[in-house]
Amino acid sequence: MNAPDPTARYAYLHGFASGPLTQKGQALRRRLARRGMDLVLPDLNRPSFAELTVEGALAAVDELIAEGPAAASWRFIGSSFGGYVAALAAQRHPERIDRLLLLCPGFDLVDRWPELLGADGLAAWQRDGTFPIEDGAGVLTDVRWAFCESMMRHPDFPEIPCPARIVHGRQDEVVPIETSRRYVARHPDVALIEVDDDHSLLASLDPIEEEAVGFLIG
Repeated sequence: MNAPDPTARYAYLHGFASGPLTQKGQALRRRLARRGMDLVLPDLNRPSFAELTVEGALAAVDELIAEGPAAASWRFIGSSFGGYVAALAAQRHPERIDRLLLLCPGFDLVDRWPELLGADGLAAWQRDGTFPIEDGAGVLTDVRWAFCESMMRHPDFPEIPCPARIVHGRQDEVVPIETSRRYVARHPDVALIEVDDDHSLLASLDPIEEEAVGFLIG
């Protein structure tokens, strides 16, 4: 196995309604530590889950990059919403982010909300200004409509300026695998690894670990 690049830094960007203590992120952190990778898990819920916006999540990534050595290159594992944020961050910092491993990336999320919440639920969220959603700890939280508004200010399918791979579960009902298939069809330089799993990918930690080691380090 290749040794980790001493100038590279690695981070896991968690999904929506999640956080740094995410089960998948923590499992990968333990696994990759045994392979010589120090995986940082920043909190994207800025300033809080209730007030989360894409801009707030990107600010958390900006802060992470700014805290690291100026010469360091960053390599992200991004899960769901975190995968979407990773792609946007790579656009903002092409000189600092040089590889992405995206897990069921949350592309096209705006168009998915009616299916995930129902048309009535989405209308109520917009009308009332908040919608109750469980956070990463299972606490029901009134999330502001500003989150959806922030999603609308950014592209559904970000252009990724660096080498990238996607791992996606064929049984994913949150972000259907067709989303990633469409993306790689238009971006043939991005590889898609399909696995027999759902959106959590908890049954696919072995292939994710191997992709992380072979692609992010290799």
